[in-house]
Amino acid sequence: MSLDGSDITAPKDPAAYRPRPLMSATYWAMMALMLLCVLAGVAIALFVPRLLAPHTADKATTPAAAAEPLTSAAPAPAAVAAASPPAPATVSPDMDRLSARVASLEQRQAGASQAAAAALAAAAVVEASQGQGPFADELAELQAMSPPSHELQSLTALAQAGAPSLTALAQSYPDYAAHAATAARAPGKDAGLGDRIVYALGRVVMLRRVRETPGDGVDALLARAERQVDDGDLDRALKTLDRLPPGARDAMAPWRLRAERRAEIDRDAAALRARALRALAPETRSGA
Repeated sequence: MSLDGSDITAPKDPAAYRPRPLMSATYWAMMALMLLCVLAGVAIALFVPRLLAPHTADKATTPAAAAEPLTSAAPAPAAVAAASPPAPATVSPDMDRLSARVASLEQRQAGASQAAAAALAAAAVVEASQGQGPFADELAELQAMSPPSHELQSLTALAQAGAPSLTALAQSYPDYAAHAATAARAPGKDAGLGDRIVYALGRVVMLRRVRETPGDGVDALLARAERQVDDGDLDRALKTLDRLPPGARDAMAPWRLRAERRAEIDRDAAALRARALRALAPETRSGA
């Protein structure tokens, strides 16, 4: 201790050493503040969800309400498919070219088959018409696959009866030619008795020159026509017989009618066969 009394303090008020009261004004203020905080929290917990619930319901129902008209207005898939045309399939150019090529080949094959069938039918008509009987069945088959033509129309009138064969015409020619030669020698009204006797004997024994001779005499024309018949050239033979005198032409008339039918059938049948072969040639080349 200092003797000068510098570390001696003044005595304090005895009230300062008295204990402080626990429930002062500050304490109560703090308590009131805490109570207010608790009440505010309770109020927030109770009233805020109720205030926000209508807005949340509106937000939740608004998209549904907005989506509902769209859903009801949207057409069914079947209706959409029926209303809108189907989308065209995309085909590559190579497929188009291939399809066109296949179609062209099929068309050519069908054309070649039809042309070949027509050519065979025409050949059958030619072969059947060479005989002496009718050939209507063969001609009907050709008509079914060929366009109308003058030759078909002409053959239709001849096919029912046919015509004598070329061989039959050649065999019957000499007898008719002998009658024609005799008819050509018939005496006129002013002929004498001798000429009449020679003509009468000639009718019993029909004589004519069968060797082809030059000139335009009756025997020469008949012999020339006979040679042409033997060669199968009826058209030239008929033209040669046209140069006979009237009496000889009349004697050859029955044979001539038969020969004309044969010549017409041969011409028409040959024309039909040639037309069928011309139609077949391009199809054969294109197919090759």
